[in-house]
This record gives sequence, structure tokens and C-alpha cells, in this order.
Amino acid sequence: MEKEENILGTEKIGKLIKKFSIPCIISLLVNSLYNIVDQIFIGQGVGYLGNGATNVVFPLAMICLAFSLMLGDGASSYLSLKLGENKKEEAAKGVGNGILLSAVVAILLCVVSLTFLPQLLNLFGCTDNLREYATQYGKIISMGLPFMMIGMALNSIIRADGSPRYAMTTMVLGAILNTILDPIFIFIFKMGVEGAAIATIFSQFVTFVLNVWYIRKFKSITLNKETFQFKFKVAKKVSALGISSFITQMSFVVVMAFENNLLGKYGAQSKFGSDIPITVLGIVMKISQILNSIIIGIAAGTQPIFGYNYGARRFDRVKTALKTVLGLSVVISTIAFLLFQTIPDKLISIFGSGDENYMEFACLAFRTYLLLCICNGIQIPSGIFFQAIGKSIKSAILSLSRQILFLIPALVILGSSFGIMGVLSAGPVADGLAFVVATVLLWFELKHLKQGNSKSQTLKDEPHTGNPLEKQVIITVSREYGSGGRYIGKLIADTLGIKFYDKEFIEQIAKETGLAEDYIENQEQKRNSLAGLNNGYYSGLNNADELFIKESELIKKVAEKESCVIIGRCADFILQDRKNVIKVFVYSNMEDKVKRATEIYGLNQTKAEKEIKRIDKLRSNHYKYYTEKDWHNLSNYDICINSDTLGVDKSAGLICQMINDKIVTQL
Repeated sequence: MEKEENILGTEKIGKLIKKFSIPCIISLLVNSLYNIVDQIFIGQGVGYLGNGATNVVFPLAMICLAFSLMLGDGASSYLSLKLGENKKEEAAKGVGNGILLSAVVAILLCVVSLTFLPQLLNLFGCTDNLREYATQYGKIISMGLPFMMIGMALNSIIRADGSPRYAMTTMVLGAILNTILDPIFIFIFKMGVEGAAIATIFSQFVTFVLNVWYIRKFKSITLNKETFQFKFKVAKKVSALGISSFITQMSFVVVMAFENNLLGKYGAQSKFGSDIPITVLGIVMKISQILNSIIIGIAAGTQPIFGYNYGARRFDRVKTALKTVLGLSVVISTIAFLLFQTIPDKLISIFGSGDENYMEFACLAFRTYLLLCICNGIQIPSGIFFQAIGKSIKSAILSLSRQILFLIPALVILGSSFGIMGVLSAGPVADGLAFVVATVLLWFELKHLKQGNSKSQTLKDEPHTGNPLEKQVIITVSREYGSGGRYIGKLIADTLGIKFYDKEFIEQIAKETGLAEDYIENQEQKRNSLAGLNNGYYSGLNNADELFIKESELIKKVAEKESCVIIGRCADFILQDRKNVIKVFVYSNMEDKVKRATEIYGLNQTKAEKEIKRIDKLRSNHYKYYTEKDWHNLSNYDICINSDTLGVDKSAGLICQMINDKIVTQL
């Protein structure tokens, strides 16, 4: 691990991007091609109405994919977090519950989709001409949903277990098999859209079998019958960890439902009719997804390069990596733009032919809807960049802005004003607005980047002398901001003659990772309400999760070797299995906290209360996220004290007396 982190800070940026991005691009392209292959062969063998039918069914598959990614990515994150805490049994329970939930949800969705398929097709904008094909295709796809969903969930978990090549291989094999079987079922067996659906679910079944087979040879954990017993708390945590993937996928479902219904409505009022617009724009979006997959793959592969060098204050390398990613992305999106504008008829002909109106609308759709696709070369990498450097709010805004904030309103407003051309024009409007937001956020961020290097320090191992404690004891101190809890913790350590740990952890993590101390300090123990969206582009742990794992390891390490006082960082939870831990919580009323914050921390008095509430909220979110407990629940602690009742000095003295009494009577 040490070697790889050093490479991130020393190896040439271009070489690093090539190493990390190519696997991401391959995985994302395989997913995109899975959806496109069916349409190519259906278009050639059935006609454009067959393609229109698959476009109407596609949102159903996306809903199922959203659930499988939520549970798969959630279980993989749970696995990584619990392994970081060295809790293999809990990690196994998380994986078991993730697999169990994916199976249950898959079966439920299978039953629901088969039972209510006609209603779902209406919801997704199905027309009368498309209904027969859509029903045939949708029934078979629905029957195969359990294989798809469980296989996809397992794919994410297998990657987290340290076998990304295996996970990628099973996906690639499925895609290749689908490509081989499609023409066999469609052209040789003359099965039309039903043949394409059978080819798809058979390919997904093969991936499912290969991934299920992997369960027996997990590297990091052992799964047994007990791990598959349903645990509500574990299931809830797994789902919460994967919610960003769910929201990202569901945003596409919402957009597709809006587009199909509006295309059908306004297409019927034009010479093109309802079927052609639904068919063509579905194809256009899937072709553009190939472009986006390449851009996302480049940027997602660069995430560790961004994060490491930003944290290490090597801002020259951050700028170089960002310029390289943006440059590559803009070049690729420019090439795509030229293709979309110059040969749209050639691109659409890959998916079969149609009448004069079909070809005319296809050219209009490519040239209008994707007019500003070049902007994707800036907007998409910007979102991933902010994700990598821990700016979760900015990342979430950019993740959702194009689809939800801009595209849907534009579809409704422009469609009602200009009909079918208004719907097509919503694409470049959304792309342009998202580009402006991304550019502004990037510009302000780059203004603050200054080249510098962090200091590397270590936890000092010199033991304190004169330790009056007869037994080893760990005191964890949780505290409200401005309550004087940190100072009380320092007084306790000095009085008892034991070590005091707070920023020492930051220094040690900085040494081990190369991240800057101020970056670590700004990322740790703080979790805002939008942090759950910080993994939206590509699954994996975010910066706060990585820091929590590192800090957990350090906290356990120091607790093993000596008595000490540890400030914050969920130490009371991390060390909950140890009997020699005394948990302290320090609080105070707002008036005294404001006074202390202005006098000691130098905060502006008019803004002090707001800042205190903000920081306490972030600490509470952090504690809740990693412990599933309420930070202010006094039953979590052994000693709770209002620091203003006696003052900080006497509060520290009283706590020391209580600690000594407990050591004598209990420890």
C-alpha cells in the first residue's frame, strides 16, 4: 500500500492516468455495450418498432439496476469499512445481508414487473404500435431480473474483496455471449425481440453463476449460513452506504420516463408520429452514453491521483492531472460532436433502417439533442474531481444538475412551447447550463489551489513518566464544539500522567498517506447531509471513509500499548469491546459555548452560534453514520458533564476522581 501511495505522488501523471483509467473505461463500456447490442440486432432483424419497444422497457431494467447497485455497492463499502475495523464477522454479515436483500428485492421486482407490466409500460411512455413488441420483450426480461440483479450486486462485492479482474471478466464474458447469441436467436431462430430478450437473460445467467461460484472463495471473509441471517441494522446500513448509486440510476429513470412521454405526446402532433421520436432518441442517448462512459472512466480512474495529491498539497500535480483529464475529455467529446453532426445517418443506420421521416428525425435528434455534447468533457470530470477532493456538496450539485435540475424543467417548458423540437432542444440547454455551473465551481476552486507541501510527523513514542495509574485505562472524550472538552481532556491526561491524543492522529495519517494535515483535519469527523451522494459516478469508498479506517487502526494501536486520553473520532465506539475504556461526554449551554468560542477560538460573536451548530451537526452526522448511534444520547457514555457547572479545571478534576474510583472498583 505504501508503495502505491508513493507512486501517486511521484509517478508521471500521464502514466498514472493510463494505469488507473483503462480498467474503469473497459468496465463502463461493457455496461454500455450490453444495452446497445440488443438494439443493433433488433433494429436489423425486426425494425425500428422493435428498438422503440426496448427503449420503453429500458427504464424497468434501470430501476432494477438501481436497487442492485445500491445493495451491491453498499455491501462492498460495508465490507471495506468493517475490514478496516478488523471486524471480519461483521463484514461477512454485511455481505450476506447485501446478497440476501438483493435476492429478495429481485424476486419482488420480478413478480411486480410481470404482474403490472402493462401499467409500467404506460408509465414509461409506450404507444399502441410499440405495445406488442414491448410486452414480448418485457415479459422475458422481467423473468431474468433476479439473475441480473444478484449478479450485478455480487460484481460490486467481488471488486471490494480484491478481485476486480474476476469481476470485470464475468461482465465481459456476459457481454460477449450476448453479442454471439443475439444474431442466433434473432436471425437463425427467427425469434425477433423475444430472441434478443432470451439472449440477454441467458448471458446474465452465466454472469450470475460465475459470481455466485465466487462466494465459496472470498479472500477477506468467510460466508456461512449465519452470515445470511437477516439483520435489520446491518441491512439498513448497507442500503444507506449504497444510496448514492441508487439516486444516480433513478435520476436516469425519471428522465427517460419524462422524455418518452413528452416525445410520444408532441411527436403525435408532428409528421414524425409518436413511435419514431421514442425509438430514435433512445438510440441517441445510448450512443451518447458510450461517449460519457469513456469520459467517466478517464476521470474516475484519476480519482486517487486527485485525492492523494490534493491532500498532500502537491497542487501542481493536481492541476496537471486536472488539465490532462479535461484535455482528454474535451478531445474525445469534440470527436464525438463531429461524428454526431456530420454522419448521423450513418450512425443511426447501424441500428437498422426506416422511412424518410425516421432518417430525418434521426439527423435532427443527433444534431440538436447532442449539439453541446462537448460540454460533457468539462461537466462530468468536474463532478468527479470535486468528489475526489472531498467537496461532496459541489460534487452532488454537478452529479444531479444536468439530469434533474436542468433537463427535466427544460423538457417540460420547451416542449410545451415548441413541441417536438423543444424536447430535442432541452438537451443542449441542460448541457450548457451544467457546463456553466461546472466551469464557475472549477474556476473558484483553482483560484484557491496553491503549491505547497505538508509536514510529516509521527506519533511520539516517548512514554510519560510518573504514571500514577495502577492499571491501563483508555479515556475517550466526545465533546460539543466550544464546550472546552478538548482542554478538559488535556488536563485529564496531564493529571493522570498519561498520553493525550488528538491532532497526533492527523500527523501520523499525514505521514503514512502523504496527505496534508489541514486536508485531513477538514475531512475527518465531518459529514454533511449530501455526503451520501459523494460516490455517484463510480463506486468505492469516499475520502471520509478512508480516513475513518486509518484512524480506527491508529486508535486500536495506541489503545493496545498504553493508557491514554483520545479526543473524538468515534473512539468510544471503535474501542467498545475493550473493558478498560471510560467514555466521557462534555457539553455546555449555548451562551457559554458562544462566549468560549469568541474568546478562545476567535470566532465572530454574531456568527459564533451558527458555526457551533454547524460543527456539532457535522460531528453528529459523522458519529451516526459510523456507529448508528445518536451522538447526544448520554447512555453511550460512562461520564457526562456540563463543563460550565464547575468550570473546565474542576470538571477535569472531578472526572479524574471518578476515573480513579472506577479503576479501583471495576477495572
